[in-house]
Amino acid sequence: MLKHVVFIKFKPGTAEEQIEDIEKSLGRLPRLIPEIEGYEFGRDLLHSERSYDFSLVSAFNDMASMLQYQRHPDHAVVVDKIKRISESILSVDFEY
Repeated sequence: MLKHVVFIKFKPGTAEEQIEDIEKSLGRLPRLIPEIEGYEFGRDLLHSERSYDFSLVSAFNDMASMLQYQRHPDHAVVVDKIKRISESILSVDFEY
């Protein structure tokens, strides 16, 4: 199994409606992309100076499944939305 973890720091002044749109868009992906085995995301609760604003943790059977997810057109639409409002995006992929 493979975990894909993403951390997002939004640009200053990002509107609440934009973040809600990201949440709704991400929430639809598990129904649209069969390679997704697990999918959790949410906003940071602590808001420390080290914190990112948002995180996504997804699970896949293997690297091929994750790559298929990343190339899926519905995923690409969400990634474009995220990039437009993000100051920084980090990701880590690991087997477990």
